[in-house]
Amino acid sequence: MQSNSKRLMSLLFLASFCFAPSIMAQLPENSDSELARRIEASPPLPFIETRLSLYSSFSDWELGAVAGVAIGRSEDIYVIQRGDKADPILVFDKQGKLIRSWGRGDFALPHSLRLDSRGNVWAVDAQASKVIKYDSTGRKLLTIEVSPVPIDGSSFRGITDVAFAPNGNLYITDGYANARILEYTAGGKELKEWGHPGKGTGEFELPHGIQIGPDGIVYVADRENGRIEKFDLNGKFMGEIDGLGRCYALKLVQGVLWTSVSPMGEAPGAPGWLLKLDPHTGEILGHARVLDQRQGHALDVSSSGKVVVTAGNGVLSFQQN
Repeated sequence: MQSNSKRLMSLLFLASFCFAPSIMAQLPENSDSELARRIEASPPLPFIETRLSLYSSFSDWELGAVAGVAIGRSEDIYVIQRGDKADPILVFDKQGKLIRSWGRGDFALPHSLRLDSRGNVWAVDAQASKVIKYDSTGRKLLTIEVSPVPIDGSSFRGITDVAFAPNGNLYITDGYANARILEYTAGGKELKEWGHPGKGTGEFELPHGIQIGPDGIVYVADRENGRIEKFDLNGKFMGEIDGLGRCYALKLVQGVLWTSVSPMGEAPGAPGWLLKLDPHTGEILGHARVLDQRQGHALDVSSSGKVVVTAGNGVLSFQQN
C-alpha cells in the first residue's frame, strides 16, 4: 500500500500535468519487476537520445505540457500543447524553430494529433470530445463531435486518438469516460462503434492510442489493462499483446509497431521504455529507456527511422547511433 504522503504526491502530479486520470490497476508487486526483466532482456536499440530545442522569436512565448507530436513530410515537428503562452498547435522546422501555429480558442483540453497521407492535421480534444481536421497551414476543414460525453467531474471525459483505415475512414478511441472504438467516414459520418469497459476479450480500460495496418488490422493501446488489442475493421477480436505495463501511444510503420510503456505500479507519466514490437507475434524486438518524468504520452516515427516522444514540456528525439 502507498503511504498517504505518496498518494498525495501522485494526486498533485496528476493535477499539475493532467497526464490522464487513471484507474490504477491492482497488480501483484512483482509485475513491474517481471515487466522490466522482459523488456531489458530484449536488445537495446542503437539510439542517441536528444531533447529537441524548440524555440520561437516571440519573447513571451512558452510551451506548456506537450500532449501530442507528429513528424511531417520534411521532418517538420508538429506538436499539440496545453499552455496558455502559445497556440495549441505548433509546427517547428528540423532545427526546432517555430514556423507557424494555430488553434487558439479551438480546444478545451488538447490531447493528441495525427497527420494523414495528404499532410492534413487531425487534432483531438479530450474534454470537448471532438476531433478537428486542419490543412497543413491551419485552415479548419472539418469538426467531428463525438457523443455522448458523460459528465463525471473530470476534464478527461472524451476521445483520445485517431487512425486512418486503408479505405480512408477514420477510427477514434473514446477512452476516458467511455470505452469504445468508433468508425467515421472521411467526411465525418458515424458508421459504427464497438467496445465497453472491462478486462476481458475485446473490452477496454482506457483505450488511449490506435493504429491501423495496411492489412486492416486495428491495434488499440488498452492502457489500464496493460496490453495492445487487435481487431479487424468491423471490430472482431483478433488477438492481443499483453503484459506490457501501462501502454500509452502506438505507431505502426514499415511492419514494426512502436509503443511507449511505463510500470503499472507507478503513477501515470513515470519513466518507462520505448518499445519496438513485432505486431504479429508481440515479440519485443528492442527497447530504449526513457528516464524523463511525464514521458511517452504520444510518439511518432519518420520514414527515416527517427522516433519522437513527448516528454513534459518538450519532445525527445531518438535517432540511430
